[in-house]
Amino acid sequence: MASNHTSNRRHAALLVAFMWGAYFLNYGDRQAVFAMFSVLKEDLALSDTTLGLLGSVFLWTYGLACPLAGFLADRYSKRLLVVLSLAVWSAVTIATGFAGSAIILVGLRAAMGLSEALYMPAAIALTANAHPPESRSRAVSTLTTAQIVGTVGGGWFGGWMAQHGYWREAFFVLGAIGLLYAIPYFMFLRTVQEVRPTDITKKSQSRSFFTLFRVPTFNILCIVFPIFVFGLWLLYGWLPSFFRDKFSLGLADAAFAANAPMQCGTLIGLISGGVVADKLFLITKGARLWLMTASLLLCAPCIYMIGAASTLSSACTVAAGFGLFGGFFMGNIFPSSFEVVADNSRASAVGFLNFFGALVSGFAPLMGGMWKESLGIEGLLAYTALAYILAAILLVICISKYFARDYASIH
Repeated sequence: MASNHTSNRRHAALLVAFMWGAYFLNYGDRQAVFAMFSVLKEDLALSDTTLGLLGSVFLWTYGLACPLAGFLADRYSKRLLVVLSLAVWSAVTIATGFAGSAIILVGLRAAMGLSEALYMPAAIALTANAHPPESRSRAVSTLTTAQIVGTVGGGWFGGWMAQHGYWREAFFVLGAIGLLYAIPYFMFLRTVQEVRPTDITKKSQSRSFFTLFRVPTFNILCIVFPIFVFGLWLLYGWLPSFFRDKFSLGLADAAFAANAPMQCGTLIGLISGGVVADKLFLITKGARLWLMTASLLLCAPCIYMIGAASTLSSACTVAAGFGLFGGFFMGNIFPSSFEVVADNSRASAVGFLNFFGALVSGFAPLMGGMWKESLGIEGLLAYTALAYILAAILLVICISKYFARDYASIH
């Protein structure tokens, strides 16, 4: 019996490892383009608004597709969806290297958003299903660290290749790696047991897909999550360019300075936040929501000071602080939603959260491009800090009035 338990734990850990690799490629492929903005602007004659649109179109397409992706993942094979998603977005990444105009590039970013949307709801649900509630935050947080490493790696690699005149080749390399990784990924996932929904279960899943919004706590999470990721994507999209202009850095150095400190902080925040949340969960079931509230209150001054910093070292320091506290939020947003939604609608919950998150955060890269010369990135960061504080207040109201009832209705 103990042997079977140990074997199951090892297999669950191996599942997280394989999912981590694919999730790393997911973010590496999507993030590389932001480090190339200066080169793309010159080579393809793009405006700042068009550059911002590259990020916005990706996020809007991604967000619109996420509810459908979650619905499909709750009804059909999650294993098939994650492998299919990896293969398609890798092919799109390769195609991006052939782009010769703004229209083609924007179209390929939309295709990237659609193909990558299939991955996350199924991946998070597979990971959550393989772990009990008392270790779920750690599992999801560990998986989410791939987002951090992929952002740094993809941003640095894209900036380095673009600086040396090989931005097209960067997309070819990234896409080829994804296609090759899909082979062992598929072979391992064949060993993962997955419950096939019966017709009755499918009917209940159809109903749960539409009843998620009867849960007040879930509705509030759908408001708070987009506010957080708006700030995140404002930094992802424009911080390399902001650092390059403000501190006179090269493309690769700007991409590294904009990503590495923040993502290293996030890595620590994800891991520690997952451990803390799982331990506090044994004391109070609202632990994950309280940790997310603290995250927003601590991130607010950090994101403001990133824009206000007068030196690169101070900007990198507060960016690392933002990453650290932001990791608490990122590692617990999906596990917190699983506390108030039915087991058979977890992928749909992830899909809807990503939908609202991407829909709102999609404006971040676009607004950065449109208002770069007027309000400036500093001004946008200041307003985002204020929004973080308001979101934290909303979470406190949620915990006080709705969470206990919503949790009890499920458990």
